Formats: sequence, C-alpha cells, structure tokens
Amino acid sequence: MLRRGTLVLTAALAGLSAFAPLTTDMYLPSLPDVERQLQSSTGQVQLTISAYLVGFAVGQVFYGPLADRHGRKPVLLGAITLYCAASLICALSTSIELLVAARALQGLGVAGGIVVARAMVGDLYSGDRAGRELSVISSVTGLVPVLAPLIGAGLQTGFGWRSVFFVLTGFGLCAVAAWPFLPEALQKRAAEPVSLKAILQSYRLLAQHSGYRTHVVLASTSYAGLFVWISGASFVLQEVYNLSPFEFGVAFGIGSVGYMAGSACAAALVVRYGIDRTLGIGSAVMAAGGLAMLTLVAFSFTSPASIILPMAAYLAGMGMVLPQALAGALQPFPERAGTALSLVGFVQQVLSAIAGTLVGALLGGSAWPLVGGVALLGGATFVFWISTRTRSLGRVRTAELQTSRN
Repeated sequence: MLRRGTLVLTAALAGLSAFAPLTTDMYLPSLPDVERQLQSSTGQVQLTISAYLVGFAVGQVFYGPLADRHGRKPVLLGAITLYCAASLICALSTSIELLVAARALQGLGVAGGIVVARAMVGDLYSGDRAGRELSVISSVTGLVPVLAPLIGAGLQTGFGWRSVFFVLTGFGLCAVAAWPFLPEALQKRAAEPVSLKAILQSYRLLAQHSGYRTHVVLASTSYAGLFVWISGASFVLQEVYNLSPFEFGVAFGIGSVGYMAGSACAAALVVRYGIDRTLGIGSAVMAAGGLAMLTLVAFSFTSPASIILPMAAYLAGMGMVLPQALAGALQPFPERAGTALSLVGFVQQVLSAIAGTLVGALLGGSAWPLVGGVALLGGATFVFWISTRTRSLGRVRTAELQTSRN
C-alpha cells in the first residue's frame, strides 16, 4: 500500500490526474482526419471536444459527494471502468454522432479520476502544503501535453485516428491494475446520504463562502483559456499555418512546456509567498501571454511561433494559477474536499465547454477566434485577481476605521 508523503504516491496521483490531458491532447492531431473519415464538418468534430467537457462537468457534480460518502477507492474503480468502456466505443465508432456520445461518456469517466486524486491531496495535506503538492502533481502531469500530441501524431500517421482510442483503453486498464495499491485516504465519511437535494444543499453552502467563490472563478477562467487553445490549435496550426500532424504535435508540446515550467515555479513560489501572491504572479503572466499573442497576430506575423510562444507563456501562468486556486478552494472545507473540488471542476468544465464551442463555431480561415479567446480569458483572470485584492484592502481599511472610532 502506498504511503502518505512518498514520491510513489505523488506519482500515482499524478497518473490519475494525467488522464484528463491525455484524453484530450493525444486526440488533437487526429481531428482533421476524423472530419474526413466520418464525413463530418469542422463544427461537428469540435463537438467531440465539447461533449467530452460536458461529460467531464456532469461527472464532477456527483463524484465528489459520492467519494465523500462511500470512500475514494470504490468511486475511482467505477470511474476507470466507465472510461475503459467509453474509450473502446470511441475506437469502434462508425459515425460522428456515436463518437460524440462516446466522448461524453469518456469525459464522465475521466472526471472520477481527477476528482478522487485531488480529493486525496485534500485528505492528506492542507494549506500551502496542499498547494505545493498540487503544483508538484501539475508539473509531473505537465509532461502529458508535451508527449501526448507527439504520441497521437505518431499513431495517426501510422495507424489512423482509431488507434488513439485503443491506446487510451490500454492506459485505463493499467490504472485498474494499479488500483489495489492506492490507500483509502478518506478519514471520516460524510454522514448525509447522497441525493440530488443533499448535493445541492452542499453546493449552496460552498457558494456562500466568498473566498471559495474567488478561487472557483480564478480556476475556471484560467482553465477555459486552455480549452480555447485545445479546441482551436489543431485547425489553426495545421490548416492556417500548414503544419503537418507531427509538426503540430511538436508545436503543441513546445507550448505545453510552459505549463510544466509554471507548475514547477509555483511549487517554490507558494512556499515563499503564499497562495494569493502566487496567484497574482501567475495571472499576470497569463495576461501578458494573451496580450503578446494578440499583438503579434494583429501585426500580421506569419510564423507559427507568434501563436506557440505566447501560448507557452499563458500556460506557464496557468501552471501557477490552477494548483493554487484549487488549494485555496479546499482551505475553508477540508472535511468536504471531494464536494468542494467537484463544484470547482463543474464550473471549470461548463465554462470551458462554452468557450470551446464558440471557438469551434467561429473557426474559419484565420487564427482570430483562438487568439481573441486566449487574450480575453487571460486578461479576465488578472483583472479578477486585482479586483479581489482591492476588495480585501477595502475591507481591511473599513475595519481599521471602525477600530479607530471605537
């Protein structure tokens, strides 16, 4: 049995967290081929990403409360089993409609892995230590967006898009084999039975906490920018900038190195500066990356680097923001870690699905839908962080004024 604080347990939790980027990024080089093979439109193919996000969002509504009530491991096993079945259906799909439906089920399965992994971090660690652990996990899983498109491009070139989903099925079976070695980290199970009414009551309690709401927004706007990139990068880089599937995989991997670097930096920054300042640094880097991309495209730079390098900066900032936002959301509710993270994940996925669908609908012969979405969400994250600092300063000054009057 893997023990708390060991590198092996951290690696195992990182592996569970890695299923989400693995399932999206390995598939990206195949999107144009899916469009051709299944005789569908670009918008219909984009629905395979949006449907995945919807399944991911819906799953997170229920997995957290279920894991708080019944334990981490039983819920995790059910989620992985669903993931394996859905991945196999994806591989065997003969129509775009069936693929869209199977991708939604795949997202439903993926949600359980990431909710349980994050909840286990909340069970085992707290405060800045939880933020550091999540940053370490993020830096490890940051390898996935670097490697997955390259693997996917190789599979696409050699065997076609169906091979990607056969390989994902195999990864799921590996997770099933590793399941017995994971500890049951939940110390005290939730007393209330799982029902829609109880779930909504729990979510209402969470939403009433202003600090929790703040971290939900920061996690969601930063994450939505990533899915603008995921939804648009394949078509923009391959069809507008004329990259091959393999070249796209390399380009996507270069961009993802930024996320690894940001997560690694955050693991050190949060120990020195705390969660809030690390969030500020990260959101500023995100905004700078989005603005740089907007500027380069506006001035008609034609190199793919004008998209890839600013996106790497955005992802570096996101690598600082996302783990700290999740740790901040956990702080007020350590006894409801699964439920707290479920609501964060639900809001993240809904906003990401909306952003990805809009980008997919607007994509044509230019990079502007992608560029505008990344710049907007990066800027919004930074502006929101500034506004939370302003409100906090205002509350402190009001309290000081009242104290001086008394």
